[in-house]
Amino acid sequence: MRAVCAGKSAASAEGKRGDGCEAGGDGGHSRAQERGRGGASIREGPLPARPALAAARDPPPVPGLRAGAAAGPRRVVRKKHMLSCFQDALVRHTSLVTQLVSQDQRVCIHFISVLFGLLCSMEDGSVTNLCIEVLIQITTHLKLEQTIHCLLDECHKELCNMPSMRGSLATLTLLGKLVDAIPALADELVMEHGNLMEHLLRGLVYPSEGIQASVCYLYGKLYSSPVAAEMLSGHFREKLFPLFLSILDGAQTKELQINCLGLLRQLLKYDLFVSMIMNQDGMEESAKNIEGSSGNTSLPLVLKKLLLSRDETLQVASAHCITAVLVHSPAKHAPAFIHADIPEFLFEHLSSSSEVLVWSSCNCLTLLVEEPLFFSKCHTVYGIEAVVRSLQGSLKMNNIELHKQGLLLFAEILTRQPEEIKLFTSSAMCRDAGRALQEAVSSPVLEVAAEALKATSAFLRKDHQSTPPVQYGELRALLEAMLNRCAEFSQTLLSRRPLGHASSRDSEKAILQRGKFLLSTLEGFRSACRLAIEFQSEPSAQENPFTAPSAKKEDTLEAFSEFLLSACDSLCIPMVMRHLEQTTHPALMEVFLSILHNLFVIVPHMKEKFSKKLEDLVLGRWMRASSSFIRLTLELKARFCSDLSHSALNQVCSNFLYYMCLNLLSAPEKTGPPSKEELSAVSELLQHGLPQISSRSPESLAFLSDRQYMEGAARQRQYCILLLFYLAYIHEDRFVSEAELFEAVQSFLLSLQDQGERPPLVVFKASIYLLAICQDKDNTLRETMVSAIRKFLEGIPDLQLVYTHHPLLLRFFLLYPELMSRYGHHVLELWFFWEDSSYEELDDVTSAGQPALPASLVVLFQLLRSIPSILLILLDLIYSSPVDTAHKVLNSLRTFLRRNEDIQVGGLIRGHFLLILQRLLVEHGASPSGASGNLPLLLSLLSLMQLRNVSEQELDSVAMKLLHQVSKLCGKCSPTDVDILQPSFNFLYWSLHQTTPSSQKRAAAVLLSSTGLMELLEKMLALTLAKADSPRTALLCSAWLLTASFSAQQHKGSLQASRTWGLALYPVPCQVHQTLSVEMDQVLKALSFPKKKAALLSAAILCFLRTALRQSFSSALVALVPSGAQPLPATEDTVLAPLRMSQVRSLVIGLQNLLVQKDPLLSQACVGCLEALLDYLDARSPDIALHVASQPWNRFLLFTLLDAGENSFLRPEILRLMTLFMRYRSSSVLSHEEVGDVLQGVALADLSTLSNTTLQALHGFFQQLQSMGHLADHSMAQTLQASLEGLPPSTSSGQPPLQDMLCLGGVAVSLSHIRN
Repeated sequence: MRAVCAGKSAASAEGKRGDGCEAGGDGGHSRAQERGRGGASIREGPLPARPALAAARDPPPVPGLRAGAAAGPRRVVRKKHMLSCFQDALVRHTSLVTQLVSQDQRVCIHFISVLFGLLCSMEDGSVTNLCIEVLIQITTHLKLEQTIHCLLDECHKELCNMPSMRGSLATLTLLGKLVDAIPALADELVMEHGNLMEHLLRGLVYPSEGIQASVCYLYGKLYSSPVAAEMLSGHFREKLFPLFLSILDGAQTKELQINCLGLLRQLLKYDLFVSMIMNQDGMEESAKNIEGSSGNTSLPLVLKKLLLSRDETLQVASAHCITAVLVHSPAKHAPAFIHADIPEFLFEHLSSSSEVLVWSSCNCLTLLVEEPLFFSKCHTVYGIEAVVRSLQGSLKMNNIELHKQGLLLFAEILTRQPEEIKLFTSSAMCRDAGRALQEAVSSPVLEVAAEALKATSAFLRKDHQSTPPVQYGELRALLEAMLNRCAEFSQTLLSRRPLGHASSRDSEKAILQRGKFLLSTLEGFRSACRLAIEFQSEPSAQENPFTAPSAKKEDTLEAFSEFLLSACDSLCIPMVMRHLEQTTHPALMEVFLSILHNLFVIVPHMKEKFSKKLEDLVLGRWMRASSSFIRLTLELKARFCSDLSHSALNQVCSNFLYYMCLNLLSAPEKTGPPSKEELSAVSELLQHGLPQISSRSPESLAFLSDRQYMEGAARQRQYCILLLFYLAYIHEDRFVSEAELFEAVQSFLLSLQDQGERPPLVVFKASIYLLAICQDKDNTLRETMVSAIRKFLEGIPDLQLVYTHHPLLLRFFLLYPELMSRYGHHVLELWFFWEDSSYEELDDVTSAGQPALPASLVVLFQLLRSIPSILLILLDLIYSSPVDTAHKVLNSLRTFLRRNEDIQVGGLIRGHFLLILQRLLVEHGASPSGASGNLPLLLSLLSLMQLRNVSEQELDSVAMKLLHQVSKLCGKCSPTDVDILQPSFNFLYWSLHQTTPSSQKRAAAVLLSSTGLMELLEKMLALTLAKADSPRTALLCSAWLLTASFSAQQHKGSLQASRTWGLALYPVPCQVHQTLSVEMDQVLKALSFPKKKAALLSAAILCFLRTALRQSFSSALVALVPSGAQPLPATEDTVLAPLRMSQVRSLVIGLQNLLVQKDPLLSQACVGCLEALLDYLDARSPDIALHVASQPWNRFLLFTLLDAGENSFLRPEILRLMTLFMRYRSSSVLSHEEVGDVLQGVALADLSTLSNTTLQALHGFFQQLQSMGHLADHSMAQTLQASLEGLPPSTSSGQPPLQDMLCLGGVAVSLSHIRN
């Protein structure tokens, strides 16, 4: 075996052979040198084969040849020349020469004998070497046993006949090289020439290091054969062992040292010889019987001496010998080398510039660190700096083997270093080590990166990183490099994925290689996670204590922990999932799941969020479907842990599921967390049950369906299975059939009922949820099952304990009357309490553009359509629930009623609302506003129900009772109760305007009989001039509109004053009990100085004024009162009484200013009020009316309105205004030519696109022109009139008709009431 490792410096040093041993004799001259001394001048070229052979075979006689007499110089030169020529012929014509020599065996033997004789007779080293070469070449080419035996016999005879070993150098050298060329001769020499060993021992003790080197060379070749080595074991024990070590210890020449080390390397291959050599006591015993040996010599000391030499070759050979010893048993032999302080010198050699020496030292140290004594002597503490610096230097070289060996040594030291002995004494050294590893893991060579990953995993230990300050930034950089290298390697393999069946084996090999690399990466990341967990209990490791107080603290444990979570999410999980698509390795998954488990502890404030993300994460195609981590972990347990194998994986899977389930249960999606007692019970249940679950999904379902008697452990296992299905289904991972799970859960609950057991709350909660989710639309529970569920529910103090927020659970409770009657109110309350969606944005959406409803509302609306009685529960919720919940209920009902106008539920809602309102007025008659904060919401719903009535309907008894109760409620409120009064006023207003004329009279009679309501209205009207930002602006609008409506109905029906007895279901003549006093000046002031963004309020006041003007201020309900002292009336004031001319001018100016605002609704109200004013003035003084209508400002006003855009003259308010001016023949406002232009524009317009309101105004305009004879072109007049008559009012507009009843800014408005 080679004594020196492969390497340029070792292979070329001093002309050594490849096996590390040198032949004896003068080995310092080459053949070229030999041929250059005196032989070149007489040689004219190589002799032909036959003459050369003859010359060599029959040389001239040499007197005294066998006696060893020296030949003359000429004869030596001639013989050397002849040998050289023969060698050249043998090399060039090998087959021919071999054939000639082998023709006659006797000649061949004689030729061999002659050459051997020449070898023994020559003292010239060059001739001797040439003879040896020729003998070796011819012997190996002939391959004749007889020839070989002849040569061996000659050598044996020569050694036996020598009285002294002085001349044995050539013979020993020949034997050594012969055995080297033909290794099988080693066994033959030992077996047939056994006494040859005695001559070898004689050579060892002969005082010539050349002879000793030749003997060691031959011994090395003999001991290289296992058979010969076994036969020579006794010889070694008894004679060679102590002598050999003494020679090695005292060797002076490099030739002897090298050959001794070569022999030593051969001996160290065998455990027997290693034990002998390392046994100090045995060596001393043997040395007593051997002359020339020293018993004080030990192998560690001898090798230490060679390590201290300055010869690199000897240092490398010594390190290899130490390694060869340690390979057999480091624990047995390492202490001897450690006690000899050899590690100290090996660490020093790590700084050598020789790559071979550094590699050899690393290899030797790697074996030495397996002995604990190595660390107790603190060798690593003193040598770690040399290791790190050597690693840093070697990574800059291209020697991959050196990289791997250095990283292996570093990893072994990091792994085996005792925790109580700190390895890195400074943070700088720890930083340098981390940076070296960072460079190593980024190596493009996979083997180097793999070794670096192992070292990194060992480096991330608490005792290695605890030197303050902990450099989290460096650790983060190291982990990032490690993860990026793994991701890069994974992507490289994916991009190089082979195609075709022929490459399947290479593909499998690549997958296996990738899995090993990924496993090493995950082990390193797991070490980092463990480090973060251990540092949580170290106050000094929380952050860098040397950071300035004002500096941003980024190098902290918290930041490092969050980095670990982020890195796992972005890199680890994707890499593992991609690998799972190809293969599954239990060890890899064990490490991966343990990382996820550790992350729950590392970042406790994010564990719930992390658990949800893991469960919501789609894991790809590993199980042919989307999968969550619950499913993944269960499949792993079923696949690898069902037969009690992979117990470590089973434990890791169970621990991961335990923490993940607890986290998911502790932070549910939309319900409150369970109590500590419940979590404690669940924790105990999961701890005992999860390790027992190792079955596949069908088997688990079958076990859950088993209705046989269940013992405690089996029942707990059922509980665990149910909880796992529950959590998986919550996160949309339905990896079992819904129908099968539906039946299994029913069987499970019936089994509990049969055994008289009550499951834990969380288990029953899971059961109810799974039944609700898995229940098919056409499949319902049997009555026995519903009864069992109700019995379980009766034992639960609060339904919230088993409630899970899901629309199908709501459907489950409301679908069965037995459950809805008992738990419908509570489950709906919980539903709306936890529902976080807002549906207010759906309120104002028209039916043509309705957006899609949320899934939760779809289920609720389906239930409301099929079970209308649920609406009554919702009404109770609006009244009794907290305000936030009530708002959600109201918004849902609004959306339902708007989108389901075909469902007639108004009577049901109004009847139930009447009962609620009656109960409220009885219980809180004095102050109904303080009864419930949700009363305004109920009233809003009531007004919405009224708004749904598109067509006019008769008011039934329930509606009349509601009018009475609402008016009574309003009478008990103050103007500050805006929340109650606004929806109440809306309801009263719509009730008056959205019914038949007969019902209007009855409704007006009921409302006018409410003294409290009338007093409230009077107070409200007096607040008209309050501040602009008053929140009562919308309420004032409703008050003015209601007053106008009441006044119109009272005047229209000629209702006289009398007290209403009880509830007036039918109108009876009565007097107005309460007159509303209105100051005209204040009203006009409100119109002259309108509030900002209060166009609707101005329109409402104008509506009231229009009604009063049409009644000529003769209403019994409304009385105009003066505002303070009034001036003496003028003549014209007397005619216009109760108006004064100043008030008329003020009103006209106010109307003109309001018209300029161009608000459509306000403009309609202004025109209507102006029409009523001119009619009022015309009835009392036509001149004043004409004067008002002919004001020049009116022309400016009209053209300002016409300038609003193209065809603006077709707006209904402008048409009505032009009609009004034409009626009073105000040519100064609108000339005949301008009328003609308007008619031409009308003729060109598409009348089918106009609204009904515009067409009605156009009809009135034409009729006014015809009555005045202003249509000069009769053909045009007939054409326009025919066009108008051809468009019936119901179908005249191509646009959909506008809804008359609207809610503008929270105010109930009838467009026809405002307009007309």
